Amino acid sequence: MNGKLKLNGIPSTPSVFDSLPPIGLGELRQMDISLSRLDCLFLAKIADQAERYHDVVAQLKDIISDNNAQLTIDERNLLSIAYKNLTANLRASWRTIDALQKKEALSSTRQQVKLMRVQKDLIEKDLDKVCRDIVDLLEKYLIPAASDGEEKVFYAKMRGDYYRYLAELTRLNSREELGKRSLEAYKSAYRHALATLPPTHPTRLGLALNFAVYFHDIMRSPERACHLAKHAFDEAVMAASADSNATFANLEDALMILQLMRDDLILWHGEISKVRFAD
Repeated sequence: MNGKLKLNGIPSTPSVFDSLPPIGLGELRQMDISLSRLDCLFLAKIADQAERYHDVVAQLKDIISDNNAQLTIDERNLLSIAYKNLTANLRASWRTIDALQKKEALSSTRQQVKLMRVQKDLIEKDLDKVCRDIVDLLEKYLIPAASDGEEKVFYAKMRGDYYRYLAELTRLNSREELGKRSLEAYKSAYRHALATLPPTHPTRLGLALNFAVYFHDIMRSPERACHLAKHAFDEAVMAASADSNATFANLEDALMILQLMRDDLILWHGEISKVRFAD
């Protein structure tokens, strides 16, 4: 074609840019093309839409580093969503392998059992890495820089959640230590929530729900889980009923958490009843 491209039948000279490879974000930084905070947030949102959660985290870590660990609500929520998705996928994978191990235990060969254990160990290592990454970010930067009130409760709750995930999967002596750290984080968050947030606040309700799950899943105590969840549920309902003009902050989120709390209460009460009936 003699170096010519045709567009609608008309010969055209190819641009020099047509032969250049795409430029990555790392290359942009090396070329001293600076990215503003809004640029990083935009890239994080695009990565979130594309389900590229490691990229979301990378952009938000840059924002944390450049802004003294001060995140806006949008940035904070994106960080939470990214780590939640990263760990949710790994936890689901772990449960799948765990269920297969139990289901196929008698029919599997020794080699197959060993291979399933290897796959499970790989997942555990990946999950451990992600959980410790966010815990490190929270303990070193986000919690110390958080303002009193909802922000501090939000981050302390996250710390409790990810220590709980670590405690769920480990079979080592560290399980007890990880459980203690999760309990410490939840207690600290809950004390602060009771002092600074109304009973109907979604962050306080979400904390109460996850704290109750801790008692059920880690402490193996459905009684304590029910006590905490019911207390938080009743307080929220009473607070809303006491003032007919009261409106929930983020009403939809609050109602969704209350529904989840109600579902868990029904489930846990059923477990307690079965144990009592068996005794």
